[in-house]
Amino acid sequence: MIIISDLRNFILHHEDGTEKGLFTGKQPRQAALKAANRGIGTKSKPEIIHLRERGTKKMHVFKGWREKVKAPENRPSWMPEEVFKPFVKKEKIETIE
Repeated sequence: MIIISDLRNFILHHEDGTEKGLFTGKQPRQAALKAANRGIGTKSKPEIIHLRERGTKKMHVFKGWREKVKAPENRPSWMPEEVFKPFVKKEKIETIE
């Protein structure tokens, strides 16, 4: 059972300084996986994901990409044969002033 107070909010921070997209998770990595699944990065050219933790001065930086993989054998009938799977690697944590 997930208690709402356990969840943390992370805002996607773009290079031009704008912030758009709210991702929720218990850990920054969980939110980064959600952001990577929406992105266009590949394994050979991952995109940099900056997630600002709401209520703190922390900026979590990840490299993220997604790959098309075969769907599980017990997939529902509506699910396609291939699905995207996100991958992330934590780079650093920056402090915002």
